[in-house]
Amino acid sequence: MTKNISSKDVNQGTVTGTLPLTPLVIEGLEDFKGSFDRLCLRAGTAAIEAMLAEDVEQLCGQHYERHGSRAAHRWGVTMSEIDYHGGKAAVRRPRVRKRRGAELELTSWRAIKDADLLSRWAFNQMLIGVATRKYARSVRLPDGDLAGQAKRATTKSSVSRRFVALSTAKLKEWLASDLSGLDLLVIQIDGLHVGDHVLVVAIGIDGAGEKHVLALAVGATENAAVVKALLADLVERGLQPDIARLFIVDGAKALSRAVRDTFGRFALIQRCQVHKGRNIVERLDPSLHAGVKKVLRQAWDSPTAEQAERVLRNLARRLDHDAPGVSASIHEGLDEMLTVIRLGLPDPLRRALGCTNAIESLMAVLRQVCRNVKRWRNARMALRWTGTAMLEAKKTFRSLKAYKQLPVLRAALLRHQQAVLADQAIDRQSRAA
Repeated sequence: MTKNISSKDVNQGTVTGTLPLTPLVIEGLEDFKGSFDRLCLRAGTAAIEAMLAEDVEQLCGQHYERHGSRAAHRWGVTMSEIDYHGGKAAVRRPRVRKRRGAELELTSWRAIKDADLLSRWAFNQMLIGVATRKYARSVRLPDGDLAGQAKRATTKSSVSRRFVALSTAKLKEWLASDLSGLDLLVIQIDGLHVGDHVLVVAIGIDGAGEKHVLALAVGATENAAVVKALLADLVERGLQPDIARLFIVDGAKALSRAVRDTFGRFALIQRCQVHKGRNIVERLDPSLHAGVKKVLRQAWDSPTAEQAERVLRNLARRLDHDAPGVSASIHEGLDEMLTVIRLGLPDPLRRALGCTNAIESLMAVLRQVCRNVKRWRNARMALRWTGTAMLEAKKTFRSLKAYKQLPVLRAALLRHQQAVLADQAIDRQSRAA
């Protein structure tokens, strides 16, 4: 049955079958015609003022009540601001003083201020690509203005300051997180170019195929000291160095050297096949590209490491006359290019772990997050934005495609670890003799 409600009934609050409407709600219904956010702001402001009034009553008692046990007394009302829609809106805040004169901060007001909604709102807007100059438009209401009298806290500089503060805090917390609880089987290390800066990134894959962003450092992949410092930081945060793991790195020699210096013989190193193939093909005449790519794919798909090595050496021999530098590049690091084959991993797992694709996909998120950055001022700025992009990319990480086959990798790593421990025991006995 349809009910007809007249405006007279609404104003009197006597609608049949409904609760009486308060003046606040009646006034709010007019705001609802403009936007739902205005109604929420009015109702929320009234609720906050009611909470503050209750705090005042608990400290000071009711108005005009005379008693000597009250802890404080009222000291007027001031206009303050609360965080709303990325900006600020006005609210009436009562003030309270102790009996000896010192002002007290109301419990509800402290909770409201500690929420730090402005920083979190600015951080999220910057992540989704809102430029600081357009920030005010992104947080305003449908009518084009910010709810409330105050329109501060939406300027370019204030938004930038809040983003810098919160992103720095998040980066510091992330780089100090504990890694001892992660069951990492694979660690990928690669360099990212951000403006004129190079950053070294480490991503781990655990036994369930989940990906974890581990560390970030400013430097160059050719600098072994930077990579070694990054790995030492991982060990300090709980990554055990005496457990066999597979390290996937790009073609830089510094990465392999730093990994071996830090983790010794427990580390199994796999050179990124994508990087290696790209470096080989780009140095050849275009007429040779198709044939060389076919041979490289044949090598990566070989059933045994011996057969793959034979294919690559034949390729290097054919290129020795036309491109001697490329031939030497194929021979360099040949053993490390075939680690996943030598471990006897299934084909899907070999393809997944033969390259640093997890870090390559991170670059797409980094470009999306940083697309509004026009000038990289310094390395600290590059580090902060890259760390923020990595934390954002972490939300979209998918499990490794061949995660069901990771027990095969775990068994291979365990055999390697036992062989290393056995060799170390023999070495100790030899030295003792």
